[in-house]
Amino acid sequence: MPSTIDISETPEYGLRGHQFGYRNTANSWDAWTVAQFDQHFREQVLFGANSFENIPFQEPGSSIHFKIDPQEMEVALSKICDKYQADYWVWTPAPKDLTSEGAHEKGLAEQEAFYVRCPRLNGVFVPGGDPGNNHPSALIPYLEDLSAILKKHHPNAGIWVSLQGFNQEKTDFFFEYLENHQPKWLRGLVNGPSSPPLQAERERLPLRYAYRFYPDITHTVRCHYPVANWDQAFALTLGREPCNPQPKHYARLFERDVRFTDGFITYSDGVHDDVNKIVWSQLGWGSKKNVAQVVLEYCRFFFGSEVAKKATQGILALEKNWEGPLLNNPVVKETLNLWKELEVENPNLQSNWRWQQLMMRAYYDAYIQDRLAYEKRLEDEAYALLKTARDKGVAKAIKEALAHLKKADSVPVSRDLREKVFAYAEALFNTVGAQTSVTKYNASGAERGAVLDFIDHPLNNRWWLEDELKKIEELKTKDEQLKRLEFISTYEDPGEGSFYDNVSSASARHVTSKTNDAIDYLWENNGLSRKRLSTQLFQFTPTLAYQNLDSGSDYLIRVSGYGEALLRANGKRLIPSKYEKGFEEFKEFPLSKELIPNGKLNITFDTPDEEHMNWREQSRVTDAWLLKQ
Repeated sequence: MPSTIDISETPEYGLRGHQFGYRNTANSWDAWTVAQFDQHFREQVLFGANSFENIPFQEPGSSIHFKIDPQEMEVALSKICDKYQADYWVWTPAPKDLTSEGAHEKGLAEQEAFYVRCPRLNGVFVPGGDPGNNHPSALIPYLEDLSAILKKHHPNAGIWVSLQGFNQEKTDFFFEYLENHQPKWLRGLVNGPSSPPLQAERERLPLRYAYRFYPDITHTVRCHYPVANWDQAFALTLGREPCNPQPKHYARLFERDVRFTDGFITYSDGVHDDVNKIVWSQLGWGSKKNVAQVVLEYCRFFFGSEVAKKATQGILALEKNWEGPLLNNPVVKETLNLWKELEVENPNLQSNWRWQQLMMRAYYDAYIQDRLAYEKRLEDEAYALLKTARDKGVAKAIKEALAHLKKADSVPVSRDLREKVFAYAEALFNTVGAQTSVTKYNASGAERGAVLDFIDHPLNNRWWLEDELKKIEELKTKDEQLKRLEFISTYEDPGEGSFYDNVSSASARHVTSKTNDAIDYLWENNGLSRKRLSTQLFQFTPTLAYQNLDSGSDYLIRVSGYGEALLRANGKRLIPSKYEKGFEEFKEFPLSKELIPNGKLNITFDTPDEEHMNWREQSRVTDAWLLKQ
């Protein structure tokens, strides 16, 4: 640098941080040493972070990966923050039921013992819900008592609370309390997943209180910020917590949401979102920064200036891999070829964990694309075999179809790509303790970054077909068997002039709405659901649009899903002729040609009165057919 350089900058947001919970549910940090955390925090500071949040009170035996007792690490992280003059925060839920005998006092005692141990503590965040379900009438007195204890040991620290999971009554109670009492013991409010909307909270929050954002930049599905229009093949295999560099996606979300707040400490559960953390730290410093330039500086710092430009292209390409339908996405193989070139050109980076996880993603995406194409073809060919049942016999057709489907295992594709994924997963475990498998690396759960455990998950309806074909074999008459076989083999192909849509699929042709969360919303049997793939996707109230229909013909609208389906066609509520409410059952609505005089049809669904129900029990739509009569 020239000696005359003279630069002065002031960060745009005063709070710029990330959560680093030393606990079993994190997919890597429970395997870290103090030295690794020291280096990682220092690197985060260099990119603009000034706050770090731990999750204390972990049991020493809760993770086999712990290098030191979690109570020792709690103190060590506090010392690291003090070393770099960064704020040390902790996420400490209240007891689940503060009204139970002794819970209030026990919670305070546990917290005070922790405060005594910590050399530095700046913020204590107590979520109102997630976990816990306390009413603010019980939570507020607890927080007030907690504040007094905190001040005794850390006079400059503050108590923060979120309204996560609060209904309207709880929300109103909390804000009325703030308005009427203006408590000095509360430092600020936190907005996290399932909190009331950002703008609404900001408008109701008295100006004396700070407002912190707690965004989830770590998950892909069933989360705060799901991947938009993600292909189901990725959702079934990569799952909820894969390596997920999405700089442009998160920059858009930053611009939309952070402006209502005074800054952020993001929610994270491992190393897989490393790029996203740097993007948010830099945008917190200056929200107008060019995101591609931020990624370039990331690559320059961690990989070297010689490779930085090409590695930046590689990271941006990984984000494009996830945009839209996977089957015919040409970007995926282009991305792999780019990373293969980087791999050959930079053997010195093979021990760099950031490099390892990006490389693994490039191979993983390409492998899933190859498997998807192969297994979809096998399924189509199996349907063709089932259509021969009338001539060959039902039993023989079923046997041949099942054997054909099992070629996905007996004659697999692209094993070289799969082997590279496993090699990089092993390297990641050795460098940063990344736990990409429950069985192989003792990940804490299937949703916690265990991408190896789902890498061979069926990408067609093989499991569903195995179960359905077994039921067909048990039917009493050949006519019943043939009728059911015909329905199964034409499920997604209703014939000339008719249409089918998997409502939340990235490749749906007639669906005009977006899913509320990401696809693969229906998580059951620890990710190994045998339901039809389309049944695992849904929207609560989708909208569909059709053009150029035959205005001289009647149609039948058929929908599958769960619960109610209050369907309207061009604004008119239709009366069903069939109305089954279970999974993979059907509702049918006759549509008269008088309702489509110009050949155009818009389908909507009224929202049933189900706010009192958990979302898992609420009505949804999974499949839709428009059948020409």
